[in-house]
Amino acid sequence: MRMKLGLLTLFCGVIFCLTNCNKQVTTATAALPSSTEIQPGTIESNDFIESLIAKMTVEEKVGQMTQYTGFFDPTGPVPKDGNIKEKYDAVKSGRVGSMLNVKTVKDVRALQKLAVENSRLGIPLIFGFDVIHGHKISAPIPLAESASWDLEAIEKSAANAAKEAAAVGINWTFAPMLDIGRDARWGRVMEGAGEDPYLGSKIGAARVKGFQGDDLSSPSTIAACAKHFAGYGYTEDGRDYNTTDFGTSTLYNVVLPPFKAAVDAGVQTFMNGFNDYNGIPVTGNEFLQRDLLKGQWEFDGFIVSDWGSIGEMVAHGYAEDNKHAAELAINAGSDMDMESYAYQAHLPKLVEDGKAKMELLDDAVRRILLVKQKLGLFDDPYLYCNEEREAEMANNQQIKDDALDIARKSIVLLKNEGNVLPLSKSIKKVAVIGQLAESKNSPLGSWRLGAEDDTAISVLEGLEPILGSNMTYQRGVELYSGVEGFVNELAINTDDRAGIDQAVALAKKSDIVIVVAGEHGYQSGEGRSRSDITLPGLQKEMLMKIKAVNPNIVLVLNNGRPLELSWEDENIPAIVEAWQLGAMAGNAIADVLFGDYNPSGKLPMTFPRSVGQVPAYYGVKSTGRGDAIDLVFWSHYSDISNTPLYPFGYGLSYTTFDYSAPQVTPTASGASVSVTVVNSGKVDGHEVVQLYIRDKAASITRPVKELKGFEKIFLKAGASQTVTFNLGDEELGFFNNDGEYIVEDGAFDVMVGGNCVDTKNDKFTRD
Repeated sequence: MRMKLGLLTLFCGVIFCLTNCNKQVTTATAALPSSTEIQPGTIESNDFIESLIAKMTVEEKVGQMTQYTGFFDPTGPVPKDGNIKEKYDAVKSGRVGSMLNVKTVKDVRALQKLAVENSRLGIPLIFGFDVIHGHKISAPIPLAESASWDLEAIEKSAANAAKEAAAVGINWTFAPMLDIGRDARWGRVMEGAGEDPYLGSKIGAARVKGFQGDDLSSPSTIAACAKHFAGYGYTEDGRDYNTTDFGTSTLYNVVLPPFKAAVDAGVQTFMNGFNDYNGIPVTGNEFLQRDLLKGQWEFDGFIVSDWGSIGEMVAHGYAEDNKHAAELAINAGSDMDMESYAYQAHLPKLVEDGKAKMELLDDAVRRILLVKQKLGLFDDPYLYCNEEREAEMANNQQIKDDALDIARKSIVLLKNEGNVLPLSKSIKKVAVIGQLAESKNSPLGSWRLGAEDDTAISVLEGLEPILGSNMTYQRGVELYSGVEGFVNELAINTDDRAGIDQAVALAKKSDIVIVVAGEHGYQSGEGRSRSDITLPGLQKEMLMKIKAVNPNIVLVLNNGRPLELSWEDENIPAIVEAWQLGAMAGNAIADVLFGDYNPSGKLPMTFPRSVGQVPAYYGVKSTGRGDAIDLVFWSHYSDISNTPLYPFGYGLSYTTFDYSAPQVTPTASGASVSVTVVNSGKVDGHEVVQLYIRDKAASITRPVKELKGFEKIFLKAGASQTVTFNLGDEELGFFNNDGEYIVEDGAFDVMVGGNCVDTKNDKFTRD
């Protein structure tokens, strides 16, 4: 017999301590099942849903728990044989509850009609799709949007994506990804909000609110999905689909907060993942799904597996076969099976044999039907099937304008030695070099399944209206060749140097050289981990040769992850982190390069000096030998500094901002912190004021710095503004290793600045 997960009774939920005793802790406990008997969560339902469940056969219940991907042309002839015919019949007979990868009103309507008008109970399908950053009009990749630190703009971007997706019949997205990512080798960092749980929580909640709006039954909103629950971002070696290994302190204080924020924001669905936690695949992890999420957090939506992750528990060595995997998954709380067919094939027999309780099936079906009801699908199964709305939203100008706005806000100025930037619009003889400068596909980034290829404004197209005949382009060395596509690996050029000489010759006779380099949009994302995070291919070699003949270089980076840029930082005067910015990329980059927009982005992830520092993040723990001493016996590298190349929260502007010393005023539960920021330069600009703390001595070790507040402000040249942060129980507490949220008295350091390193500091004591 399998043992129950040992952490079953540990997590006790967030409460806020209101005591005044030194180091006194207030906790709360909640009863959890003490035996191996598995209990469903308790959620509010209604008579309509309960009467529907009462009418359903086991096969129909399992059908609601089954999701198919799009498998045939639903507007074409009826399939006659084979696997497609079986799936067609399953939809028609009500043995499928959801479909994904169906993305036009015509196809959605046809499939919905097949299910609603032919099945015994007429239960509508819910249609899911990976709406990750925009839909047909691609927005910046999520990591780039996170660099804006602009929650209102991020929420609007998600709302626009929902409007576009809903207009083509989709009513459920598999976003936002809430995994904290601290390893730049992992390709899926592009899909998240970076390394920090506080920032990740704020951005995750904003995205949930954007997708779902105020009324989920509106045909312009879609259900959001918090993924991947939980710990997928801690994949070892930065290698996708790999195992994970982290402790309870990391689980409670780093991994879980963004997911709890999503629950608090009303997220309707969760997705589990491909990784394990404490040796148990999260898809079959009862503690995470049933005890914590549905129990302690009282989540009332449903959990969908990741693609085939139920069946993959066999490969993990946790399940004996697909039938056993289905048993483990349903008992653990996984409600819907995406593309492993384990539930459909085995749940009815598992119920018959008593290995899966009918109450658990009813709980899963109840949750699924309630989300469908909230989406308005029982009132009108064709609510999202409006051809006029589909046509109206296609190529929508307001959404393009909003995509340009957040693209500009996402750009981070990493270096500007000698104020090379902004460039003068009257400049002559500008060389633009790099294959990525001409690409209309790469800027769309990874995970943009709804966008059409080659619909981005390229860097060349953005620069041309400004520079005209003063601009000359050379592709230079080829970065990649082969088919550009989501399921394909790009062939990166590592030996063909043709084109370098022409690029160097052009650079030699130019006043300024704009080199566009980095990663293709399909070099990051799912399944696209990299062991080497320098500029791929021969780009650096070309850059070095250009620098030898003309040092007046502006390096524009297109990438989906932090890169190792030590040589570039030492040798290139101006470096612009432009990520993959979506459909409006070229215009946004041009606006920043020529000063029509003052860059304001701040890094949501640390950029390391070397891949050997990875995972690199600011919120590290102090070691017993963390301070430099004359002897060799302290925690350091022998060949590079411990410090990052560009720290979390870092980003320059075309103006300068001066910070006063923070004014700390004790309050009943903590402190009030005020700082005055002055725009001491000559250009109007935005600044992200960041507040960090350190708990000097606690019952478990705490990070040397933790972000606990930020505010994005706009200051005209010469103007000033005082920003005030309140530090209370929510900011000063933490989870102990029993999953109890506690707030302890004692000394705290306070740090305020424009990034996590350059701060003005003070301290206070919470009594």
